Amino acid sequence: MTTTTGAHPRFAEALTELGLDELNARVRRFPEATRTAAEAAAAIGCELSQICKSLIFAADGVPVLVLMDGASRVDVERVRAELGAEKVTRADAGVVRETTGYAIGGVPPFGHRTRTRVLADRGLLAHDVVWAAAGDPHAVFPMAPDTLVARSAATVVDVRERTA
Repeated sequence: MTTTTGAHPRFAEALTELGLDELNARVRRFPEATRTAAEAAAAIGCELSQICKSLIFAADGVPVLVLMDGASRVDVERVRAELGAEKVTRADAGVVRETTGYAIGGVPPFGHRTRTRVLADRGLLAHDVVWAAAGDPHAVFPMAPDTLVARSAATVVDVRERTA
């Protein structure tokens, strides 16, 4: 399938399947990578906390997606407690690609190859709009955080690292 948007073709197709065709027109593609939250915020011209990171962890070996604002870090102990898991670790690049169908730095919050449990940190809801990867390290899209939580079927939790 050929797409005229900046989204990864698989993600553009997922948007269509989800009835979100209008988002394809809102995807922004940048010549420089937006692989990290800082790169994305600089390219877009938004606050770092307005970036939605889509991070894959392994909870007792089972992939779980955590959506976190770009200015914060995930506290794996809080994720472990939330899930009732024995052990939570960051998933390696192979597991990320196998689970989502996308490479690290371009993982969108939904439209993945497999269905995983999704946790969204409450901090994302502090904004009117957040920006997330569109399946490619050069492409992002805007969405209201409550819509993003609903579309990703996420459970809203408090899993950010607390600052001293």
